[in-house]
Amino acid sequence: MATADTLLAIYHRLLAHFGPQRWWPAETPFEVMVGAILTQNTAWKNVERALANLKGAGVMSLAAMSDLPAALLAAYIRPAGYYNIKAGRLHNLLHCITDQYGDDLAAFLAQPLPRLREQLLAVKGIGRETADSILLYAAGQPIFVVDAYTHRVLTRHQVIDEDCDYDAIQELFMDNLDCDAQLYNEYHALLVRVGNGFCKKTHPACATCPLQGI
Repeated sequence: MATADTLLAIYHRLLAHFGPQRWWPAETPFEVMVGAILTQNTAWKNVERALANLKGAGVMSLAAMSDLPAALLAAYIRPAGYYNIKAGRLHNLLHCITDQYGDDLAAFLAQPLPRLREQLLAVKGIGRETADSILLYAAGQPIFVVDAYTHRVLTRHQVIDEDCDYDAIQELFMDNLDCDAQLYNEYHALLVRVGNGFCKKTHPACATCPLQGI
């Protein structure tokens, strides 16, 4: 089976099993950006608690969060873990935006994909997965997000080699699928779902996995 056919088979099998995921779970593009940083090295349930703290304090906006002292921001996001580091990363991103665009987040996100990705990756503490999550889920730009679940699922189904890196995996998807932000959005969310529920790091549930046979 050709690579494109295999990737589409995986996608349609997961979509039929789980249904549309409608990611990212956020009310605004700004909340997506905050969540993308908070979710680094932690479970989403911890991020939800941190986001609830920020919303409860009335600081879930670019202007309000930019004005927060680092120690106070860290206190609000404590449930997400590594809170001092993540507070610093959030401030780095916020200052990157406000220094160029003031409070106009929409203008920042409306930049061409290559330029916006370059700016995000230049922010200390933002790597490729975080930058691409912001591009896809906050800016609606067509770029495929690669994470540990993606690598694990594709490796176990012999689509890629174990040593395949982020850029190579991203290129695989973007070379073999239509350039469609909604497709990339849904596909990534479905891979997270199957990786979390079936294709676990240890003790995978292969016998009941919706991808059995692929």
